[in-house]
Amino acid sequence: MKEDFLHYVWKFQKFEIAQLTTTTNELLTISNAGQHNANSGPDFFNARITIGNQQWAGNVELHIKASDWYVHQHEKDVAYDSVILHVVWEYDADIFRRDGTTIPTIVLKEIVLPEATSNYQNLFTKEYQFITCEQSIATVSEFTLSNWIERLYFERLEKRSLAINREVETLQYDWEALLFRMLAKGFGLQVNGEAFWSMASSLDFSIVRKCKSSFQLEALLFGQASLLETEMEDKYYLALQREYRYLQKKFGVSNAHVIPANYFRLRPPNFPTIRLSQLAGLYHNSSHLFSEVMAARNLERLYVLFDCRASEYWETHFNFQVVSKKKSKQLTKKFIDLLLINVVLPVKFCYASYQGQDVSEEIISLASAMPSEENTILTKFKNIGIRSNTALESQGLLELKKNYCDPIRCLHCAIGTAILKN
Repeated sequence: MKEDFLHYVWKFQKFEIAQLTTTTNELLTISNAGQHNANSGPDFFNARITIGNQQWAGNVELHIKASDWYVHQHEKDVAYDSVILHVVWEYDADIFRRDGTTIPTIVLKEIVLPEATSNYQNLFTKEYQFITCEQSIATVSEFTLSNWIERLYFERLEKRSLAINREVETLQYDWEALLFRMLAKGFGLQVNGEAFWSMASSLDFSIVRKCKSSFQLEALLFGQASLLETEMEDKYYLALQREYRYLQKKFGVSNAHVIPANYFRLRPPNFPTIRLSQLAGLYHNSSHLFSEVMAARNLERLYVLFDCRASEYWETHFNFQVVSKKKSKQLTKKFIDLLLINVVLPVKFCYASYQGQDVSEEIISLASAMPSEENTILTKFKNIGIRSNTALESQGLLELKKNYCDPIRCLHCAIGTAILKN
């Protein structure tokens, strides 16, 4: 027996309600079971009940055993003074508030509906390969799914906003500098994200602003990323190295604590040399990238802003000294989409909140216009009948898996509750 089962039974009133009585044989009527609380404090807020002829409004607490009230030391916690009803599976002790008054108690063990136990067991006790409701999720209405996934997308944005707000505060609200750091991490992808972030964080963004040519920017980024540390006979490498040494002296920069970039298991288009050159090209193209990105209202404009490529040398190279077939190293639409999903839209959302503005509709429009991401989690959702077509849907499903399915928070999930209601 788990408390989650009691939460389910109470939330959906899956017990015999007629002639319901407390442990002291007082008649009890439930007008409102209350709002399920996912945080600390009583389990359900703002319930309304009638005991005898007395109406009560307050909170409800649930336990397997009545004595768990004391195990959890609720009798000492002011947050539990507002509890008007104690709902338990087993009644093994009288319960009192801090002031010594008795809390009315009802026992569920003998009054739970058989189908409630069956529904709960079907969801939580069967073996599953991916998520607990994988056999039932496809039966949930499209309306419930789409609304919940949209809500989860904004939950994901709100969580990212916490980290963004902490970072921009350390930058004294220099949002251009923040965007530079986040884009650098985005260009590094999973393998070099932290390395590129440390590189970007090692620079005062005013130095980036002062580098007027793409060559200077490339030398600065390569040097700070420790990609110009060795000696080699390559004219372009030597030119970048000389320029970086000049910039080091001019601006007093150091790369002593920067995480080294990694080439391990990377396809050549994702080599740090190519991605950093593209990042330099992006900032060479736009000296006020943040304001232009914030002003962009449609995908077409954002794609124009991120239309950049590595410098000419990299058209015939992926690394120094090694010549390859000539090809323009332009950012692909798929890569730009990743930057928009993971950097631009979260920053847009966070900056609008900082400004006291609501851009929810704009964010929905942009995220819904971009194609879904592709990864193993989304493939597994597709295999159980839940397909994501847009970036909004793919982000919502990733949030669902991480913060609801993995920790088995089905009672806090609109999909789980829809299945349990059946």
